[in-house]
Amino acid sequence: MCGVFGVYSGNDYVAEEIYLGLAALQHRGQESAGVAWIDEDRRINVVKGMGLLHEALDQSLLSKLTAKAGIGHVRYSTAGGSHEQNAQPIGANYAQGPVAIAHNGNLTNFKELREVLENRGAIFQSTSDTEVILQMLAHQPKRRPLEALCRALTGVSGAYSLVVLIEDGLVAARDPWGFRPLSLGRKGSNYYVASESCAFNLLGVSFLRDIEPGEVLLINERGLSSYKIPSVTKEARLCSFEFVYLARPDSVIEGISVYRARREMGRRLARSNGGERCLSSASANDADFVASMPDSGTTAALGYAEESRLPYESAVVRNRYVGRTFIQPTQRVRELGVRIKLNPSPDLFRDRSAILVDDSIVRGTTAGLVVSMIRECQTKAIHLRISSPPIRYPCFYGIDTPSRGDLTAAKHTVAEIAESVGADSLCFLSKEDMIESIGLPRERLCTACFDGNYLEERVESESRRACERIFD
Repeated sequence: MCGVFGVYSGNDYVAEEIYLGLAALQHRGQESAGVAWIDEDRRINVVKGMGLLHEALDQSLLSKLTAKAGIGHVRYSTAGGSHEQNAQPIGANYAQGPVAIAHNGNLTNFKELREVLENRGAIFQSTSDTEVILQMLAHQPKRRPLEALCRALTGVSGAYSLVVLIEDGLVAARDPWGFRPLSLGRKGSNYYVASESCAFNLLGVSFLRDIEPGEVLLINERGLSSYKIPSVTKEARLCSFEFVYLARPDSVIEGISVYRARREMGRRLARSNGGERCLSSASANDADFVASMPDSGTTAALGYAEESRLPYESAVVRNRYVGRTFIQPTQRVRELGVRIKLNPSPDLFRDRSAILVDDSIVRGTTAGLVVSMIRECQTKAIHLRISSPPIRYPCFYGIDTPSRGDLTAAKHTVAEIAESVGADSLCFLSKEDMIESIGLPRERLCTACFDGNYLEERVESESRRACERIFD
């Protein structure tokens, strides 16, 4: 999760465009937001705050700022707690000039890197893994910022899509695996970088291409300059969960429409018999209609309704002023958030049998509470259908599932999950159907959260040696 946005422009008013770009990426993070730019005195400036974008930043202030380049960030925490000192971008003015960084992803070796840096005298101001990259630049005072950044990234493991602001221009960088998306766009002489292409639509920006896995792209008055991070990685792997849940349906990632992928997931789910992924203690053949968990389950539900030839009903209504429950920081807030956010319509559910489509079951919080609320509507039966495979393994690359103990599918069978959430039947999409729905080759997708096939081994001694070599 997290959303990053950057602009390099020939004019002096980019800060408000960054604000608007972050508004389109709000779904990727709701804990904090921030903007960074370089002022006329060659000093980095950062404004940030906690909460949603409109709570964290003053749009009227940003509209008056003069800056030719800037970066922005909306955050949900994975490494580092939900505190203001961990809000991004993070910035500094060091020996080689101003620098600010905004990061989407998770550095899997940041603890080892932090230990090396602390032994070299680094004093950290946050618990965020992103600060490790900033400190690695600061500990290369004789190298220009771009060279220092490229060298630092050779010692970093895990997932990162970065926008970095330096005096030489705007830098976009993506890890060699390409876990998280990062897009490049253009409007006139202005260049834009965003976590998702949906941010370009708001500003009338034309999508140019994806930042390549392992690419470092410098954007300045001379145009675009591309560099490659040396890596042993042979195949890029994009997070498949971006297509299941994380990305907005109007985004295009690696040439694939998120909307079309999710709709196909719904169609395939309707065609599937389920096998071991399906518990049918009650028949779904007599279902009266298809409903969804809005909004992330809606597109798959439309595909399910289309394939099954059942009517689709907007039977669960979403309160638009409450954030996404999955990315709230505590279990208590998640539970309250579901009841505030989602409300079933009693007239549509009463004395009827419904197929309820959701994109995934992570902790089981949302599904259990919504099914319970639907039961109160005196429904006949609730058949829960999930348009992704069971999530049985933690993600180390930027999703807040740090241990298997947090994942209901890691601890329970399909029958046990159905019983725990109160569904009459439960069925998951197969991994094969999910991959085919996305449309990218199997070897181009990371499916570790579904099958435990992690793409790198985290060896602490190697991480330390790689970091130490950077400063030679």
